[in-house]
Amino acid sequence: MGVPLVCHGHSRPVVDVAYSPITPDGFFLISASKDSIPMLRNGETGDWIGTFEGHKGAVWSCSLDKNALRAASASADFTAKIWNALTGDELHSFEHKHIVRACAFSEDTHRLLTGGMEKILRIFDMNRPDAPPKEVATSPGSIRTVEWLHGDNTILSSSTDTGGIRLWDIRSDKIVQTLETKFPVTSAEVSQDGRYITTADGSSVKFWDANNFGLVKSYEMPCNVESASLEPKNGNTFIAGGEDMWVHRFDFQTGEEIGCNKGHHGPVHCVRYAPGGESYTSGSEDGTVRIWEVGTVNHEESNNLSGHVKLVAEEVVRKAESLRISEKATEASK
Repeated sequence: MGVPLVCHGHSRPVVDVAYSPITPDGFFLISASKDSIPMLRNGETGDWIGTFEGHKGAVWSCSLDKNALRAASASADFTAKIWNALTGDELHSFEHKHIVRACAFSEDTHRLLTGGMEKILRIFDMNRPDAPPKEVATSPGSIRTVEWLHGDNTILSSSTDTGGIRLWDIRSDKIVQTLETKFPVTSAEVSQDGRYITTADGSSVKFWDANNFGLVKSYEMPCNVESASLEPKNGNTFIAGGEDMWVHRFDFQTGEEIGCNKGHHGPVHCVRYAPGGESYTSGSEDGTVRIWEVGTVNHEESNNLSGHVKLVAEEVVRKAESLRISEKATEASK
């Protein structure tokens, strides 16, 4: 029976998780929490690497650039911050006039997209961080999610107040398409190969063609879901998490449920597949991040088993931490 890696450390609900692509040093996982302190971990083992300290309010969104050298976070303290992912140092703080709910690095890593309660999509230039941002457009409602696609020429956003995903061409600053949903979209993900946009709204998970914007598939979930993610390598499975506290895994072609991970003690706010597809992570109201290997299903922790896992995990952390610190020191000295 499979057991998840349980990553403790946050003192409040975990509301966003994001992986880096696979880098020469492996891949990394960042988590955002209402405790105001984003955390960086080894994406494979879940080992804690460091925290980013400086926000004065809940952190709603987090992102890593493709090289995992910089992190970004969006916060209720009216800022989005850029961090050095190797040292944890704050590199820049972008001031906003209201709560920032979403942030995303462009694929070329030179720009940061933000959105929030101001209903304005902004693009900040990483090479000129003190320059005023480009304001792309005004959203119909408070912005919940943002993503880049089409070689950084298109951005998408969803709103907390109204249904649908809006796609903007940043060259013309115009909406090029609206993907209609019945309920507000709480999660949007562009697949690793750029083919699909995966959305969660209400109790529905939808898959859209990212090039012609047609609806490819739509599945009703067992409960209201807050987040969904498509397996990145083959695209043959997807995961979803929501109010029933479980992480469900489904067949992409049929929508049949093929696995269910139990263990969280509160609603699941965010789920994401690892970049290689061999595991996936979930963040919950219970303040934990859990990493599930593909195939670990139908597991409900008992106190005894949980205690054993904790001891084993702590031993792994001790061994890996010393290795990780030496690797980072070597990298920093290059």
